[in-house]
Amino acid sequence: MASFSLLSSLLISLTFLFSLSSASPFSLEIHNRFSDRVRHWAESRNHPGVWWPQHGTAEYYAALAHHDRALHQRRSLATTSPQELAFFDGNATYRLSSLGYLYYAFVELGTPNVTFFVALDTGSDLFWVPCDCKQCAALSSPSYGVNFAFNTYSPSKSNTSETISCGSSSCQEVQSTCSGSNANCTYKISYVSDNTSSSGYLVEDVLYLTTETIQPQTTQASIIFGCGQTQTGTFLDGGAPDGLMGLSMSNLSVPSILANKGYTLNSFSMCFSEDGIGRINFGDAGSSDQSETPLLVDTQADLYNISLTGFSVGNSSYTSSFSAIVDSGTSFTYLSDPMYTDIVTSFNSQVEEKRASLLSAAASFEYCYYLSSGQTSAKIPDIAFTTQGGSSFPVNDALLTVVSTTGNTIGYCLAIGKSSGLNIIGQNFLTGLRVVFDRERLVLGWQNFNCYSSASGPALAPNGYSPKKTNQVSVLENSSPRLTAMSSLVLLFMVTMSFM
Repeated sequence: MASFSLLSSLLISLTFLFSLSSASPFSLEIHNRFSDRVRHWAESRNHPGVWWPQHGTAEYYAALAHHDRALHQRRSLATTSPQELAFFDGNATYRLSSLGYLYYAFVELGTPNVTFFVALDTGSDLFWVPCDCKQCAALSSPSYGVNFAFNTYSPSKSNTSETISCGSSSCQEVQSTCSGSNANCTYKISYVSDNTSSSGYLVEDVLYLTTETIQPQTTQASIIFGCGQTQTGTFLDGGAPDGLMGLSMSNLSVPSILANKGYTLNSFSMCFSEDGIGRINFGDAGSSDQSETPLLVDTQADLYNISLTGFSVGNSSYTSSFSAIVDSGTSFTYLSDPMYTDIVTSFNSQVEEKRASLLSAAASFEYCYYLSSGQTSAKIPDIAFTTQGGSSFPVNDALLTVVSTTGNTIGYCLAIGKSSGLNIIGQNFLTGLRVVFDRERLVLGWQNFNCYSSASGPALAPNGYSPKKTNQVSVLENSSPRLTAMSSLVLLFMVTMSFM
Protein backbone atom coordinates (compact mmCIF):
# COMPACT_ATOMS: atom_id res chain seq x y z
CA MET A 1 0.00 0.00 0.00
CA ALA A 2 3.06 2.29 0.05
CA SER A 3 2.65 3.31 -3.58
CA PHE A 4 -1.00 4.25 -2.95
CA SER A 5 0.04 6.44 0.00
CA LEU A 6 2.66 8.18 -2.08
CA LEU A 7 0.36 8.87 -5.01
CA SER A 8 -2.32 10.14 -2.68
CA SER A 9 0.20 12.50 -1.13
CA LEU A 10 1.34 13.72 -4.51
CA LEU A 11 -2.22 14.61 -5.56
CA ILE A 12 -2.99 17.00 -2.74
CA SER A 13 -2.76 20.71 -3.44
CA LEU A 14 -0.53 21.52 -0.46
CA THR A 15 2.08 19.37 1.24
CA PHE A 16 2.57 19.92 4.95
CA LEU A 17 5.96 19.24 6.57
CA PHE A 18 6.01 19.37 10.33
CA SER A 19 9.04 19.92 12.56
CA LEU A 20 8.84 19.40 16.29
CA SER A 21 11.54 20.06 18.89
CA SER A 22 11.66 20.66 22.61
CA ALA A 23 13.36 24.04 22.08
CA SER A 24 10.90 25.54 19.63
CA PRO A 25 7.17 25.81 19.34
CA PHE A 26 5.13 23.80 16.84
CA SER A 27 5.84 25.10 13.34
CA LEU A 28 4.18 24.51 10.00
CA GLU A 29 5.78 24.81 6.58
CA ILE A 30 3.50 25.10 3.55
CA HIS A 31 4.93 24.08 0.20
CA ASN A 32 3.62 24.41 -3.32
CA ARG A 33 2.68 21.05 -4.77
CA PHE A 34 5.44 21.37 -7.39
CA SER A 35 8.14 22.98 -5.19
CA ASP A 36 11.72 21.69 -5.16
CA ARG A 37 11.31 20.54 -1.57
CA VAL A 38 8.38 18.33 -2.47
CA ARG A 39 10.07 17.14 -5.69
CA HIS A 40 13.20 16.15 -3.76
CA TRP A 41 11.06 14.38 -1.17
CA ALA A 42 9.34 12.39 -3.90
CA GLU A 43 12.57 11.56 -5.73
CA SER A 44 14.21 10.40 -2.51
CA ARG A 45 11.57 7.64 -2.28
CA ASN A 46 12.78 6.26 -5.65
CA HIS A 47 9.25 5.47 -6.84
CA PRO A 48 9.49 4.62 -10.54
CA GLY A 49 7.04 6.27 -12.90
CA VAL A 50 6.50 9.35 -10.77
CA TRP A 51 7.07 12.44 -12.94
CA TRP A 52 7.71 15.85 -11.42
CA PRO A 53 8.27 19.07 -13.45
CA GLN A 54 11.55 20.96 -13.01
CA HIS A 55 11.13 24.38 -11.42
CA GLY A 56 11.14 27.18 -14.00
CA THR A 57 10.45 24.99 -16.99
CA ALA A 58 7.51 25.34 -19.36
CA GLU A 59 6.18 22.04 -18.02
CA TYR A 60 6.34 23.46 -14.46
CA TYR A 61 4.20 26.51 -15.26
CA ALA A 62 1.87 24.49 -17.47
CA ALA A 63 1.33 22.07 -14.60
CA LEU A 64 0.62 24.95 -12.21
CA ALA A 65 -1.87 26.47 -14.65
CA HIS A 66 -3.58 23.11 -15.15
CA HIS A 67 -3.77 22.69 -11.37
CA ASP A 68 -5.28 26.17 -10.98
CA ARG A 69 -7.95 25.43 -13.59
CA ALA A 70 -8.81 22.11 -11.96
CA LEU A 71 -8.95 23.69 -8.52
CA HIS A 72 -11.16 26.53 -9.80
CA GLN A 73 -13.47 24.01 -11.45
CA ARG A 74 -13.76 22.00 -8.25
CA ARG A 75 -14.54 25.16 -6.29
CA SER A 76 -17.15 26.17 -8.85
CA LEU A 77 -18.78 22.78 -8.66
CA ALA A 78 -18.72 22.89 -4.88
CA THR A 79 -20.52 26.21 -4.80
CA THR A 80 -22.96 25.83 -7.70
CA SER A 81 -23.83 22.14 -7.79
CA PRO A 82 -27.23 21.18 -6.35
CA GLN A 83 -27.31 20.43 -2.64
CA GLU A 84 -29.76 18.73 -0.35
CA LEU A 85 -32.41 21.16 0.79
CA ALA A 86 -35.02 21.14 3.53
CA PHE A 87 -37.89 23.45 4.32
CA PHE A 88 -36.89 26.67 6.03
CA ASP A 89 -38.48 25.55 9.31
CA GLY A 90 -36.64 22.21 9.16
CA ASN A 91 -37.03 18.85 7.47
CA ALA A 92 -39.31 17.32 10.10
CA THR A 93 -42.70 15.95 9.07
CA TYR A 94 -45.60 15.10 11.36
CA ARG A 95 -48.28 12.42 11.05
CA LEU A 96 -51.59 13.43 12.60
CA SER A 97 -54.56 11.15 13.14
CA SER A 98 -56.74 14.23 13.67
CA LEU A 99 -55.90 15.42 10.13
CA GLY A 100 -56.44 12.18 8.25
CA TYR A 101 -53.39 10.10 9.26
CA LEU A 102 -51.24 12.01 6.76
CA TYR A 103 -47.76 13.49 7.02
CA TYR A 104 -47.50 17.28 7.26
CA ALA A 105 -44.69 19.83 7.15
CA PHE A 106 -44.31 23.53 7.85
CA VAL A 107 -43.47 25.56 4.74
CA GLU A 108 -43.03 29.28 4.15
CA LEU A 109 -44.17 31.16 1.06
CA GLY A 110 -44.07 34.73 -0.23
CA THR A 111 -42.58 38.05 0.81
CA PRO A 112 -43.08 38.65 3.65
CA ASN A 113 -43.10 34.93 4.33
CA VAL A 114 -46.27 33.19 5.53
CA THR A 115 -46.21 29.75 7.19
CA PHE A 116 -48.44 26.86 6.08
CA PHE A 117 -48.90 23.36 7.48
CA VAL A 118 -49.31 21.28 4.33
CA ALA A 119 -49.96 17.59 3.68
CA LEU A 120 -47.20 15.80 1.73
CA ASP A 121 -48.51 13.65 -1.10
CA THR A 122 -46.39 11.67 -3.56
CA GLY A 123 -49.60 10.76 -5.40
CA SER A 124 -50.55 14.34 -6.34
CA ASP A 125 -49.12 16.77 -8.87
CA LEU A 126 -49.89 20.33 -7.83
CA PHE A 127 -48.93 22.19 -4.67
CA TRP A 128 -51.79 24.41 -3.49
CA VAL A 129 -52.62 26.44 -0.39
CA PRO A 130 -55.83 28.21 0.71
CA CYS A 131 -55.79 31.59 -1.00
CA ASP A 132 -58.21 34.50 -1.42
CA CYS A 133 -60.80 32.06 -0.17
CA LYS A 134 -64.29 31.64 -1.48
CA GLN A 135 -64.68 28.29 0.28
CA CYS A 136 -61.82 27.03 2.42
CA ALA A 137 -61.44 25.06 5.63
CA ALA A 138 -61.62 26.91 8.92
CA LEU A 139 -58.32 28.40 10.06
CA SER A 140 -58.72 26.77 13.46
CA SER A 141 -60.82 24.04 14.98
CA PRO A 142 -60.65 21.84 18.11
CA SER A 143 -60.92 18.82 15.81
CA TYR A 144 -57.59 19.65 14.13
CA GLY A 145 -55.66 18.55 17.21
CA VAL A 146 -53.05 21.33 16.93
CA ASN A 147 -52.61 24.43 19.04
CA PHE A 148 -51.90 26.95 16.31
CA ALA A 149 -54.04 28.61 13.68
CA PHE A 150 -53.59 28.07 9.95
CA ASN A 151 -52.96 30.82 7.40
CA THR A 152 -54.18 31.81 3.95
CA TYR A 153 -52.13 33.16 1.07
CA SER A 154 -52.93 36.31 -0.90
CA PRO A 155 -50.93 37.24 -4.02
CA SER A 156 -51.66 40.92 -3.46
CA LYS A 157 -49.92 40.80 -0.08
CA SER A 158 -46.68 39.23 -1.37
CA ASN A 159 -44.08 41.45 -3.03
CA THR A 160 -42.68 38.51 -5.00
CA SER A 161 -45.93 36.99 -6.26
CA GLU A 162 -46.70 36.74 -9.97
CA THR A 163 -49.86 35.37 -11.55
CA ILE A 164 -49.43 32.69 -14.22
CA SER A 165 -51.28 33.58 -17.43
CA CYS A 166 -53.00 31.22 -19.82
CA GLY A 167 -50.28 31.88 -22.37
CA SER A 168 -47.58 30.49 -20.09
CA SER A 169 -46.10 27.06 -20.86
CA SER A 170 -46.72 26.14 -17.22
CA CYS A 171 -50.45 26.52 -17.78
CA GLN A 172 -50.31 23.64 -20.26
CA GLU A 173 -49.55 21.30 -17.35
CA VAL A 174 -53.04 21.72 -15.90
CA GLN A 175 -56.40 21.23 -17.53
CA SER A 176 -57.25 24.89 -17.46
CA THR A 177 -60.43 26.48 -18.74
CA CYS A 178 -58.65 29.57 -20.01
CA SER A 179 -60.62 32.43 -21.54
CA GLY A 180 -57.66 34.10 -23.24
CA SER A 181 -53.86 34.12 -23.34
CA ASN A 182 -53.63 36.98 -20.85
CA ALA A 183 -56.22 35.63 -18.43
CA ASN A 184 -55.30 33.89 -15.20
CA CYS A 185 -54.42 30.21 -15.60
CA THR A 186 -57.19 28.49 -13.66
CA TYR A 187 -57.11 24.94 -12.35
CA LYS A 188 -59.44 22.40 -10.80
CA ILE A 189 -58.18 19.13 -9.38
CA SER A 190 -60.63 16.40 -8.39
CA TYR A 191 -59.48 13.67 -6.03
CA VAL A 192 -60.62 10.07 -5.68
CA SER A 193 -62.69 10.72 -2.59
CA ASP A 194 -66.26 11.70 -3.52
CA ASN A 195 -66.78 15.42 -4.10
CA THR A 196 -63.25 16.35 -2.99
CA SER A 197 -61.49 19.00 -5.05
CA SER A 198 -59.40 22.16 -5.06
CA SER A 199 -59.80 24.95 -7.61
CA GLY A 200 -58.35 28.40 -8.18
CA TYR A 201 -55.54 29.80 -10.31
CA LEU A 202 -51.77 29.38 -10.61
CA VAL A 203 -49.25 31.80 -9.13
CA GLU A 204 -45.47 31.92 -8.84
CA ASP A 205 -43.73 32.93 -5.64
CA VAL A 206 -40.77 32.00 -3.45
CA LEU A 207 -40.58 28.89 -1.29
CA TYR A 208 -38.02 29.22 1.49
CA LEU A 209 -35.57 26.33 1.80
CA THR A 210 -32.33 25.80 3.67
CA THR A 211 -29.22 23.67 3.36
CA GLU A 212 -28.58 21.14 6.11
CA THR A 213 -24.98 22.11 6.67
CA ILE A 214 -22.94 23.39 9.60
CA GLN A 215 -23.63 26.90 8.35
CA PRO A 216 -27.11 26.67 6.80
CA GLN A 217 -27.80 28.87 3.80
CA THR A 218 -31.28 30.02 2.87
CA THR A 219 -32.52 29.42 -0.66
CA GLN A 220 -35.48 31.33 -2.07
CA ALA A 221 -36.77 28.95 -4.73
CA SER A 222 -39.24 30.35 -7.22
CA ILE A 223 -42.03 27.80 -7.63
CA ILE A 224 -45.49 27.57 -9.16
CA PHE A 225 -48.42 26.58 -6.98
CA GLY A 226 -52.17 26.85 -6.77
CA CYS A 227 -54.01 29.75 -5.21
CA GLY A 228 -56.76 27.50 -3.87
CA GLN A 229 -59.87 29.62 -3.66
CA THR A 230 -62.43 26.82 -3.39
CA GLN A 231 -62.05 23.48 -1.62
CA THR A 232 -64.72 20.79 -1.32
CA GLY A 233 -65.29 17.46 0.37
CA THR A 234 -62.58 16.07 2.63
CA PHE A 235 -60.58 19.29 2.46
CA LEU A 236 -63.37 20.99 4.44
CA ASP A 237 -63.59 18.15 6.96
CA GLY A 238 -60.06 17.97 8.34
CA GLY A 239 -58.00 16.53 5.48
CA ALA A 240 -55.20 18.92 4.43
CA PRO A 241 -57.06 22.05 5.66
CA ASP A 242 -53.97 24.27 5.14
CA GLY A 243 -52.90 23.00 1.74
CA LEU A 244 -51.37 20.01 0.00
CA MET A 245 -47.92 19.65 -1.58
CA GLY A 246 -47.82 17.44 -4.64
CA LEU A 247 -44.61 15.39 -4.87
CA SER A 248 -45.32 13.29 -7.95
CA MET A 249 -43.24 13.09 -11.14
CA SER A 250 -45.35 15.81 -12.80
CA ASN A 251 -43.49 18.85 -14.12
CA LEU A 252 -45.54 21.01 -11.75
CA SER A 253 -44.64 19.11 -8.58
CA VAL A 254 -42.23 20.76 -6.15
CA PRO A 255 -39.38 18.21 -6.61
CA SER A 256 -39.59 18.63 -10.40
CA ILE A 257 -39.47 22.42 -10.20
CA LEU A 258 -36.50 22.38 -7.80
CA ALA A 259 -34.59 19.95 -10.04
CA ASN A 260 -35.45 21.67 -13.33
CA LYS A 261 -34.25 25.01 -11.98
CA GLY A 262 -31.03 23.51 -10.64
CA TYR A 263 -31.72 23.93 -6.95
CA THR A 264 -31.35 20.21 -6.18
CA LEU A 265 -30.71 16.87 -7.78
CA ASN A 266 -33.78 15.23 -9.29
CA SER A 267 -34.43 13.07 -6.26
CA PHE A 268 -35.85 13.37 -2.75
CA SER A 269 -36.36 11.20 0.30
CA MET A 270 -39.01 10.80 2.97
CA CYS A 271 -38.46 9.05 6.28
CA PHE A 272 -41.47 7.55 8.06
CA SER A 273 -41.00 7.05 11.80
CA GLU A 274 -43.09 4.83 14.06
CA ASP A 275 -43.82 7.73 16.42
CA GLY A 276 -45.24 9.93 13.67
CA ILE A 277 -42.24 12.21 13.19
CA GLY A 278 -40.53 11.89 9.83
CA ARG A 279 -38.26 13.79 7.49
CA ILE A 280 -38.18 15.05 3.93
CA ASN A 281 -35.02 16.07 2.05
CA PHE A 282 -34.94 17.42 -1.49
CA GLY A 283 -31.91 16.38 -3.51
CA ASP A 284 -31.28 13.24 -1.46
CA ALA A 285 -30.23 10.50 -3.90
CA GLY A 286 -29.94 7.82 -1.22
CA SER A 287 -26.98 5.68 -0.27
CA SER A 288 -25.05 2.78 -1.77
CA ASP A 289 -26.37 0.31 0.80
CA GLN A 290 -30.07 0.88 0.17
CA SER A 291 -32.36 -1.63 -1.53
CA GLU A 292 -33.76 -0.58 -4.91
CA THR A 293 -36.24 -1.44 -7.61
CA PRO A 294 -36.99 0.28 -10.95
CA LEU A 295 -39.79 2.80 -11.23
CA LEU A 296 -42.32 1.98 -13.93
CA VAL A 297 -42.79 4.92 -16.28
CA ASP A 298 -46.42 5.60 -17.16
CA THR A 299 -47.01 8.34 -19.71
CA GLN A 300 -50.63 8.62 -18.56
CA ALA A 301 -49.82 9.17 -14.89
CA ASP A 302 -46.95 10.71 -12.96
CA LEU A 303 -47.07 8.25 -10.05
CA TYR A 304 -44.35 6.20 -8.35
CA ASN A 305 -45.29 2.76 -9.65
CA ILE A 306 -43.19 -0.33 -8.93
CA SER A 307 -43.39 -3.97 -10.01
CA LEU A 308 -43.72 -6.73 -7.41
CA THR A 309 -43.02 -10.39 -8.05
CA GLY A 310 -44.24 -11.91 -4.81
CA PHE A 311 -44.71 -11.56 -1.07
CA SER A 312 -44.33 -13.49 2.15
CA VAL A 313 -46.44 -13.69 5.29
CA GLY A 314 -44.65 -15.38 8.16
CA ASN A 315 -43.69 -18.87 6.99
CA SER A 316 -45.67 -18.67 3.73
CA SER A 317 -44.37 -17.32 0.41
CA TYR A 318 -46.31 -16.48 -2.72
CA THR A 319 -45.33 -15.78 -6.32
CA SER A 320 -47.50 -13.14 -7.90
CA SER A 321 -46.71 -10.45 -10.47
CA PHE A 322 -48.45 -7.12 -10.00
CA SER A 323 -47.68 -3.40 -9.84
CA ALA A 324 -48.35 -1.02 -6.97
CA ILE A 325 -48.29 2.74 -6.45
CA VAL A 326 -46.14 4.02 -3.57
CA ASP A 327 -48.22 6.87 -2.15
CA SER A 328 -47.52 8.88 0.98
CA GLY A 329 -50.92 10.56 0.58
CA THR A 330 -52.75 7.28 1.18
CA SER A 331 -52.78 6.48 4.87
CA PHE A 332 -53.20 2.71 4.58
CA THR A 333 -52.42 0.01 2.04
CA TYR A 334 -54.95 -1.30 -0.49
CA LEU A 335 -54.55 -4.46 -2.57
CA SER A 336 -56.74 -6.16 -5.13
CA ASP A 337 -57.28 -9.89 -5.48
CA PRO A 338 -55.67 -12.35 -5.52
CA MET A 339 -52.97 -10.53 -3.50
CA TYR A 340 -55.37 -9.22 -0.88
CA THR A 341 -57.03 -12.56 -0.19
CA ASP A 342 -53.73 -14.44 -0.13
CA ILE A 343 -52.16 -12.04 2.38
CA VAL A 344 -55.09 -11.69 4.78
CA THR A 345 -55.97 -15.39 4.84
CA SER A 346 -52.35 -16.37 5.42
CA PHE A 347 -52.07 -13.75 8.17
CA ASN A 348 -55.31 -14.98 9.75
CA SER A 349 -54.10 -18.58 9.79
CA GLN A 350 -50.93 -17.67 11.67
CA VAL A 351 -52.25 -15.42 14.45
CA GLU A 352 -53.63 -16.85 17.67
CA GLU A 353 -56.15 -14.16 18.63
CA LYS A 354 -59.89 -14.40 18.01
CA ARG A 355 -61.46 -12.51 15.09
CA ALA A 356 -63.44 -9.45 16.18
CA SER A 357 -66.25 -8.48 13.82
CA LEU A 358 -67.23 -5.43 15.89
CA LEU A 359 -63.73 -4.01 15.65
CA SER A 360 -63.75 -4.65 11.91
CA ALA A 361 -66.97 -2.69 11.58
CA ALA A 362 -65.45 0.25 13.44
CA ALA A 363 -62.06 0.29 11.77
CA SER A 364 -63.21 -0.51 8.22
CA PHE A 365 -60.70 -3.36 7.98
CA GLU A 366 -61.84 -6.93 7.52
CA TYR A 367 -59.34 -8.72 9.75
CA CYS A 368 -59.37 -7.47 13.34
CA TYR A 369 -58.66 -9.38 16.55
CA TYR A 370 -59.39 -9.12 20.27
CA LEU A 371 -56.65 -9.22 22.87
CA SER A 372 -57.35 -11.17 26.04
CA SER A 373 -57.69 -9.31 29.32
CA GLY A 374 -54.21 -8.46 30.53
CA GLN A 375 -52.55 -9.49 27.24
CA THR A 376 -49.75 -7.09 26.34
CA SER A 377 -48.21 -8.71 23.27
CA ALA A 378 -49.06 -10.94 20.33
CA LYS A 379 -47.12 -13.02 17.81
CA ILE A 380 -47.53 -11.22 14.50
CA PRO A 381 -46.21 -12.81 11.28
CA ASP A 382 -43.82 -10.66 9.29
CA ILE A 383 -44.97 -9.36 5.91
CA ALA A 384 -42.62 -8.47 3.05
CA PHE A 385 -42.88 -7.87 -0.68
CA THR A 386 -40.40 -9.06 -3.29
CA THR A 387 -39.76 -6.37 -5.87
CA GLN A 388 -38.55 -6.51 -9.45
CA GLY A 389 -34.83 -7.23 -9.24
CA GLY A 390 -35.20 -9.38 -6.13
CA SER A 391 -34.96 -6.82 -3.32
CA SER A 392 -37.16 -7.38 -0.28
CA PHE A 393 -39.48 -4.55 0.75
CA PRO A 394 -40.15 -5.05 4.50
CA VAL A 395 -43.43 -4.09 6.14
CA ASN A 396 -42.59 -2.85 9.62
CA ASP A 397 -46.02 -1.66 10.70
CA ALA A 398 -49.01 -3.46 9.20
CA LEU A 399 -51.32 -3.11 12.20
CA LEU A 400 -53.86 -0.62 13.48
CA THR A 401 -54.07 -0.78 17.27
CA VAL A 402 -57.51 -0.50 18.86
CA VAL A 403 -57.63 1.10 22.29
CA SER A 404 -60.51 1.86 24.62
CA THR A 405 -61.42 5.38 25.68
CA THR A 406 -59.76 4.53 29.00
CA GLY A 407 -56.47 3.88 27.23
CA ASN A 408 -56.42 0.08 27.31
CA THR A 409 -55.37 -1.79 24.18
CA ILE A 410 -58.18 -4.21 23.40
CA GLY A 411 -57.33 -5.40 19.90
CA TYR A 412 -55.67 -4.82 16.57
CA CYS A 413 -56.45 -4.90 12.85
CA LEU A 414 -54.44 -5.84 9.81
CA ALA A 415 -54.48 -2.41 8.14
CA ILE A 416 -54.92 -3.56 4.54
CA GLY A 417 -58.02 -2.66 2.59
CA LYS A 418 -59.44 -4.51 -0.38
CA SER A 419 -59.26 -2.61 -3.65
CA SER A 420 -61.24 -3.29 -6.79
CA GLY A 421 -58.40 -2.20 -9.05
CA LEU A 422 -55.39 -0.16 -7.99
CA ASN A 423 -52.77 -1.58 -5.65
CA ILE A 424 -51.50 1.13 -3.31
CA ILE A 425 -48.65 0.87 -0.81
CA GLY A 426 -49.74 3.51 1.67
CA GLN A 427 -47.68 5.25 4.28
CA ASN A 428 -48.44 2.66 6.99
CA PHE A 429 -46.37 0.15 4.99
CA LEU A 430 -43.60 2.76 4.67
CA THR A 431 -43.19 3.10 8.44
CA GLY A 432 -39.63 2.57 9.69
CA LEU A 433 -38.13 3.23 6.25
CA ARG A 434 -36.32 6.04 4.53
CA VAL A 435 -37.75 5.94 1.01
CA VAL A 436 -35.80 7.58 -1.81
CA PHE A 437 -37.71 8.71 -4.88
CA ASP A 438 -34.85 8.88 -7.37
CA ARG A 439 -36.39 10.36 -10.49
CA GLU A 440 -33.00 10.82 -12.17
CA ARG A 441 -32.19 7.09 -12.26
CA LEU A 442 -35.88 6.07 -12.17
CA VAL A 443 -35.50 3.85 -9.11
CA LEU A 444 -37.22 3.63 -5.75
CA GLY A 445 -34.79 3.07 -2.89
CA TRP A 446 -35.41 2.17 0.74
CA GLN A 447 -33.74 1.02 3.91
CA ASN A 448 -34.69 0.59 7.54
CA PHE A 449 -33.86 3.91 9.10
CA ASN A 450 -33.96 5.88 12.32
CA CYS A 451 -35.48 9.18 11.28
CA TYR A 452 -33.74 10.91 14.20
CA SER A 453 -30.25 10.02 12.97
CA SER A 454 -29.88 13.09 10.75
CA ALA A 455 -26.97 15.24 11.80
CA SER A 456 -29.25 18.23 12.20
CA GLY A 457 -31.42 16.49 14.78
CA PRO A 458 -35.20 16.30 14.88
CA ALA A 459 -36.98 19.56 14.25
CA LEU A 460 -39.63 20.75 16.68
CA ALA A 461 -42.92 22.28 15.72
CA PRO A 462 -43.78 25.74 17.02
CA ASN A 463 -45.86 26.29 20.14
CA GLY A 464 -44.67 23.06 21.71
CA TYR A 465 -46.67 20.76 19.43
CA SER A 466 -45.73 17.16 20.22
CA PRO A 467 -47.15 14.44 17.94
CA LYS A 468 -48.21 11.14 19.43
CA LYS A 469 -48.23 7.64 18.04
CA THR A 470 -51.22 7.83 15.75
CA ASN A 471 -51.97 4.48 14.13
CA GLN A 472 -54.62 3.63 16.64
CA VAL A 473 -58.35 4.13 17.12
CA SER A 474 -60.31 4.48 20.34
CA VAL A 475 -63.50 2.58 21.22
CA LEU A 476 -65.58 2.24 24.36
CA GLU A 477 -64.88 -0.88 26.39
CA ASN A 478 -67.76 -3.36 26.70
CA SER A 479 -69.78 -1.61 24.03
CA SER A 480 -70.16 -1.57 20.28
CA PRO A 481 -67.08 0.18 18.88
CA ARG A 482 -69.14 1.51 15.99
CA LEU A 483 -70.77 4.08 18.25
CA THR A 484 -67.57 5.86 19.25
CA ALA A 485 -65.17 5.16 16.41
CA MET A 486 -67.29 5.29 13.32
CA SER A 487 -67.39 9.06 12.94
CA SER A 488 -63.62 9.45 12.99
CA LEU A 489 -62.92 6.28 11.05
CA VAL A 490 -65.28 7.22 8.24
CA LEU A 491 -63.20 10.36 7.74
CA LEU A 492 -60.03 8.32 8.03
CA PHE A 493 -61.25 5.90 5.37
CA MET A 494 -62.30 8.69 3.02
CA VAL A 495 -59.02 10.57 3.35
CA THR A 496 -56.86 7.54 2.66
CA MET A 497 -58.14 7.28 -0.89
CA SER A 498 -58.30 11.00 -1.56
CA PHE A 499 -54.91 12.28 -2.56
CA MET A 500 -53.84 10.62 -5.77
